[in-house]
Amino acid sequence: MTQHPTAEERRPANDGPKAAARNRAALIAAAREVYAEHGLDAPLSGIARRAGVGQGVLYRHFPDRAALADAVLEENVREVEQAAAAAGATLAGVLGVLTWHLTESAAFIGLLHADRTGRRTEGRTEERTDGVHAHASALSERVARSLRGHLTDGHRLGGADDLMLAVAMVSGAVTGPTRAERERRALAAWRLLGVEVEAVRPFAG
Repeated sequence: MTQHPTAEERRPANDGPKAAARNRAALIAAAREVYAEHGLDAPLSGIARRAGVGQGVLYRHFPDRAALADAVLEENVREVEQAAAAAGATLAGVLGVLTWHLTESAAFIGLLHADRTGRRTEGRTEERTDGVHAHASALSERVARSLRGHLTDGHRLGGADDLMLAVAMVSGAVTGPTRAERERRALAAWRLLGVEVEAVRPFAG
């Protein structure tokens, strides 16, 4: 009986480091897509499948769910921070970048709603609770600091928790089958809150 080589056997012997780098990039790209569609609770098996690797490969690069979520969400947070640090940045402009990420990614919305309470499934606390919430809370605080740095004296969102509460309220309105519809609803929510937002777009550098 003829035995066909396994995927491991077919892999070039000297391609290890290059394959590892490709696999990591593929996992991050797949996770970004899956998280954008389904949020941070998306199963890791689906991410590995979309990346075209086994779950063992996923865990070699990202030892837990928090590490993978952190790698994906870091890009969203970094763009908001870059927008806030840019010359001539305003709160309205940074909110435009923030809102763009809200319309693009359910995972980013999940990050901004991060809390430290566990969800229970069949009598056990989900794996996501401790690690991912800890990472998400830290990333969310970085977003908050970026926005607070542009609050002017007397701004309507100048209260202790008002700014991030407003962001959470707007993110809750970001629903709809298309990005255009999600953007329309986000901007309508900002208008209802009486907050100016400039063009909704990614940070251009």
